Amino acid sequence: MSVSNGTNQVSESDLKLDRLASVGQIAAGIAHEVKNPLTAVKGFLQLLKDESPHKYLDYAYSELENALSTLQNLLHVSKPDLENEPFDLINLCSELESLLYLFQERSYQVSINKQFSDTDTRVYGKRNQLKKAFFNLIKNAFEAISDKGTITIKHYKSNDKLMITISDTGSGIPEEKINLLGTPFYTSKTEGTGMGLTQVFTTIYNHNGIIRVKSEVGVGTEFSVQFPIQTMTNQLGVVSLNLKYVPDQSFADYYTDNQDTFFELLKLQGKELFEILKSTSIDADFILQSANRVVLLLNDRDEHGLIMHAREHGRNWASHNLDLILKLDWIQMLRKTYWDVLFNYYSHVEQNQKQFFELERQVNFTLDSYLKHFASSYSEYKNELLYSQRGIIEELSFPVISLSDHIAMLPVVGTLDTVRAKKIQEHVLTRLYQSKVKLIILDVSGVSYVDAATVSHLLRIVNAVAIQGCKTIITGIRPEITNTLVELGSDLHEKAEIRGSLQQVLETYAESNKL
Repeated sequence: MSVSNGTNQVSESDLKLDRLASVGQIAAGIAHEVKNPLTAVKGFLQLLKDESPHKYLDYAYSELENALSTLQNLLHVSKPDLENEPFDLINLCSELESLLYLFQERSYQVSINKQFSDTDTRVYGKRNQLKKAFFNLIKNAFEAISDKGTITIKHYKSNDKLMITISDTGSGIPEEKINLLGTPFYTSKTEGTGMGLTQVFTTIYNHNGIIRVKSEVGVGTEFSVQFPIQTMTNQLGVVSLNLKYVPDQSFADYYTDNQDTFFELLKLQGKELFEILKSTSIDADFILQSANRVVLLLNDRDEHGLIMHAREHGRNWASHNLDLILKLDWIQMLRKTYWDVLFNYYSHVEQNQKQFFELERQVNFTLDSYLKHFASSYSEYKNELLYSQRGIIEELSFPVISLSDHIAMLPVVGTLDTVRAKKIQEHVLTRLYQSKVKLIILDVSGVSYVDAATVSHLLRIVNAVAIQGCKTIITGIRPEITNTLVELGSDLHEKAEIRGSLQQVLETYAESNKL
């Protein structure tokens, strides 16, 4: 797929994007007309299910929900929820960094090669629409790699254009299928609707951008996007809003009167977050009500209430295994929207410079305190989970296996350092105290390396077991371990019975009917 540089030529990519835009406009009308009656049918089905439950009604209701979901996906592309989002100056390099945090769970398998230059370059557009488009491109790149691989993301300036390329070492796309990419409902995946790339192509087109695709089966795919660079200022400035104002009312009352608009603004800002939350038990209403609670506490200057709210939601967020970066982004959206509402309120109310700076310090200090306590509570929960999992892992790493009422076995695998030897000793002594074991078989065939320290650790474990009134048999001593024992002049064989293998011990005790 190529794009001509001639000023009087229309490229194949431009024609394709025009076609996609036309398809989107037609689809918008069809989806809207079909969705309304289907929504009514869904309501009637719900009533029937409540009055006369039947499995066929459940099937019909489920299939109808799938159809409505498909229509909603089509509407999102043809007339996205973020359509009313204001244009802003955007640093796409920073947005790409934030998006990559969402794929951390795959980072152990797929390596990310970032080649970012001209990082202060900005484009003019709708932030969340562009973030969703690049989220879809990065997600597709990860999904194209079935095992291990590499994703390379480049960000650089070429003349008056910003270039962003996302390439993967995945399965690739056949040449004859490339021209179908971006067409609604076309997908090369076993599962999917193809609407993700349709959203990508439509968004790039609406931002006066150009997208190219290169792919080779078995080698990988590269999406290259270019945008015109805009030189503007005040990208972080406040936004004038059409909000209701009653003379002499307090800001708390002003916020209450405009709460619905505030929620709509947050929905626009947090569209990406709400999409991610669909796969969890946390819904959008819960997040919005939580934001409302933060604002009410902020209006009341209730710092302690905010701290308690932050600590509760930090643990809640961590328990659902959601990334901390998502919450930090959400609080930044909340902060910006809150300041927009403040700006619109004080455009009606006189305020001197000193009052403004006092307000700014108070609001931002309180929100920063909220973030600090949220992150602390989040980390606290994660650390508790980590410690509990570490305990389970340690338990599994030196299991005392009961072979009979009086005989147990402890296989030692890996390196026997000081910390691990102490843990093993504590664990074994606890098990011996709690049970009737009189003989423990210590199998060291899995010990990777033996030196003077390792032998010393083994001797201490054997001595501790003897003090507990239990006999130790050591098995699995390899020739290199024997050489180390001889060179060190160790008397380990005098402290414990030595057998060549675990099988020999088991056969001996089986013959004597002790097992």
